[in-house]
Amino acid sequence: MPEQPNEQSHHWDVMEREMVYLLTDPAQHPPIWSVADIGRELEARDPDAVVRPLVNAGLVNRTSDGYVFATPAAYKMVALVGQVI
Repeated sequence: MPEQPNEQSHHWDVMEREMVYLLTDPAQHPPIWSVADIGRELEARDPDAVVRPLVNAGLVNRTSDGYVFATPAAYKMVALVGQVI
């Protein structure tokens, strides 16, 4: 049975949230990841589809060579809401 549209959007929301938590985890050093590594960690078929909305929202910065890292806004968001899963 195909996923309902709201189930699919919920799935993407969860993946985006997990990515922000991964990038802002203080136990991760350095807190910079390649997009390919993010895809493997989150088991995402298309990691660019997870990264792109977060870059557009200002929560993630992307380097020219394919690495991503959290912006100060992402750290503030996590500080405000905590890592709620």
